[in-house]
Amino acid sequence: MAGTSSGIVAGLTAAAVGVVGFLAYEAYATVPAGLGARPAANGSPGGQATKAPRDRLHPTALPSGSGKGERVVYSVDDDRVWLVGTGNRVLRTFRVHPGTVDPPTGTYWVTSRSHAVTGTDGIPIEHVVRFTTVDGVTIGFSAPATPDAVPAPDAGAKTGGIRETRADGDAMWKFATIGERIMVIR
Repeated sequence: MAGTSSGIVAGLTAAAVGVVGFLAYEAYATVPAGLGARPAANGSPGGQATKAPRDRLHPTALPSGSGKGERVVYSVDDDRVWLVGTGNRVLRTFRVHPGTVDPPTGTYWVTSRSHAVTGTDGIPIEHVVRFTTVDGVTIGFSAPATPDAVPAPDAGAKTGGIRETRADGDAMWKFATIGERIMVIR
């Protein structure tokens, strides 16, 4: 009986390793050229980042070259976010107000979330969706807990909060769960 059990375990382990390998290949194959580059040691992108092509007639349209599949697309140049569902369908797009530190272009994943905290600028925020850290500054999306919130006066502070309206923050919170892909583009 012990031989049968160990054979089953070995078979299941081999199958699991095969599935993980296949999924890793699929993830690698869907990353657009240049978006998988890791940031250099100084926090800047590994290569020269070019702006993703835009539709001049529809400036809020999802930029081509911003990936495939379900994801959040964030343009640091346009201060705009797209929540993209299956079939490359834009579920929502909205403007944001970035902090003082931008993430390098590339592919990230949601690493943590908090329902309500105080931001580095002293403002109570909600629906915090974090995805990277740059030079010790945590980068993520959030919404002020009150619409009339005014940041504490500290112009020299490094902040990574990408602020949304409360309605957009609610949509981001529902869409961007732990592990959701974030594509940062120019």
